[in-house]
Amino acid sequence: MSASLWLLLGAFAALVAFDTPIAVALGLSSVIYLLVSDLAPLIVVAQRVVAGVDSFTLLAIPLFLLAGLLLMHGDLTPRIVRLCSALVGRASGGLAIVMVIACMLFGALSGSGVADVVAIGTMMLPAMKERGYDQGFSCALLGCAGSLGTVIPPSIVLIVYGTATNTSIGALFVASLVPGVLCGLALIVVAWFVSRRQGWSGGEAFSWRELFAALRGAWLALLAPVIIIGGIRGGVFTATEAAGIGVLYALIVGGLVYRKLTPALIWRLAQETAESSAAILFVIACASIFGWILAAEQVPQMIVAGIASLTSSATIALLLIMAVLLALGTFMETIAIILILAPVFVQILRQYQIDPVFFGVLMTVNLAIGANTPPLGIDLMAACRVGGVPMSASFRHLWPFLAAMTAVLLAMTLFPGLVTAPARLF
Repeated sequence: MSASLWLLLGAFAALVAFDTPIAVALGLSSVIYLLVSDLAPLIVVAQRVVAGVDSFTLLAIPLFLLAGLLLMHGDLTPRIVRLCSALVGRASGGLAIVMVIACMLFGALSGSGVADVVAIGTMMLPAMKERGYDQGFSCALLGCAGSLGTVIPPSIVLIVYGTATNTSIGALFVASLVPGVLCGLALIVVAWFVSRRQGWSGGEAFSWRELFAALRGAWLALLAPVIIIGGIRGGVFTATEAAGIGVLYALIVGGLVYRKLTPALIWRLAQETAESSAAILFVIACASIFGWILAAEQVPQMIVAGIASLTSSATIALLLIMAVLLALGTFMETIAIILILAPVFVQILRQYQIDPVFFGVLMTVNLAIGANTPPLGIDLMAACRVGGVPMSASFRHLWPFLAAMTAVLLAMTLFPGLVTAPARLF
């Protein structure tokens, strides 16, 4: 590698080590590289930053964020939690199981792990504390279950991956359904085992009357992901148009049916969406120039040649990549990893004839694990903030959940049919 490329990577690593915001680290290290190299004039920074966000598909990000907030404040989240509680009843670990199922269902509405954590955590954590659940256990489970919002469609992470690699977002959404459910089931098994050993139970006793009443109250919430995913796979609208449909649906249900959304509240949620979207798109814009430099320096070709020299097996190559991503996920933000490395890994996929849809789902599950792994662990951090406990209180309860999700990731890597078969079926 050239000296200027070493400078780029060194500057980026140093800025990250000093806790510089990831977008600033990407942009500033790129500027430093261009100042000392003769690759291109500085004007290319402005050009690449604009090009990085000049995408119709990326409009889905603020729209899905807004749809999730509208659904959360439009009285749909409590109805989902009530339905999950009615399903589980007083079973061992009942409230823990309710939390996982509720996170999976709300993840199919929000597309965001942090939004999932906050929406479900504010309702479930107080109830679990009242029933005697250890708060560290509850927060560890909430962080891992909430991260399924980045796996289960309409996932914002999958939208970013699809945009960065020119992969069908509709195909990614369908392929991620089974892995998302498998991760949820793995978390439920661990939560049930620990809760049974500790004597933690659920809420009220199971009742068919309560179940039907809860289902009647939640059916509009359950209809939202059916409309979004069904519309995309049916060719009725694109992912971006589906996000717009989601906003319209949330406004109608939350504003006109349940009458919970007022003009003042909608305006406040629109402001929150603008702030969250700006943060995400700023990372995407700065990663565009960083990725362009890596491509110009032929870093993808170097990585492909390096892995090809180690093995000719696609499975072993995937395992190596998954190990690298698990390590990076402990200290880097999910979207930044995708924007920097997904285009690089696409070159490897071609070398080993690996389906980019399959790899995109693997990468998303991998980074969902990273979102709960210290020291960064942004979903775990959000869960502990909602629960009002330090992150350290969750550590001893965290590892069984991470191990369960890692086992699912390993199974998908070794048995690709778990991902590709549902995608082909639909």
